[in-house]
Amino acid sequence: MNKNLRKLTVCAVFAAISTVLMFLKLPLPFLPPYLTLDFGDLPALIGAFSLGPVWGVLICLVKNLICLIETTTGGVGELANFLNGASFVFVAGIIYKYHKTKKGAVIGAFAGTIAMCIVGFFVNLYITYPFYFSIMSKDAVIGMYTMLCPWANTLIKGLLVFNLPFSFVRGILLSVITMLVYKRLSPIIKGK
Repeated sequence: MNKNLRKLTVCAVFAAISTVLMFLKLPLPFLPPYLTLDFGDLPALIGAFSLGPVWGVLICLVKNLICLIETTTGGVGELANFLNGASFVFVAGIIYKYHKTKKGAVIGAFAGTIAMCIVGFFVNLYITYPFYFSIMSKDAVIGMYTMLCPWANTLIKGLLVFNLPFSFVRGILLSVITMLVYKRLSPIIKGK
């Protein structure tokens, strides 16, 4: 099979799996109700490692375009998810591309997690929450934070106390799962 056709096929399959995984959201009792855990970026990270960073970003893009069909946020949630996921898989994938070792994968995944945290902070601050404030009051959103942590009484504090650690844990969890399954899947993905 042509190498580019194989990559395109794997990308399509991973985007489909990624979409299904994104719809399977796990609520976490100690976080605001809109912060749910999903594993939608797992296939994108595996794709970034096996096919390259641009393919990982493409998997994130296709997943979010498909999810636009069921959007409840006017596309803002999907845009935020794309920007967060793309920063994660691109940084991880680009580091792994030039350091194809287990250590390179670990460093790449950790750096991708940090990139996702930084990008996610600013995406939430300047895109996601301004949109939410147009449909619900800022006080209601801040109120959800302060119910769980009284001193998280501003948007920035709420993002630092809840969203940032949530993104970090999510990135580490996705990275660990990838490390556990990547070597087994790599020969299948690459057709060897």
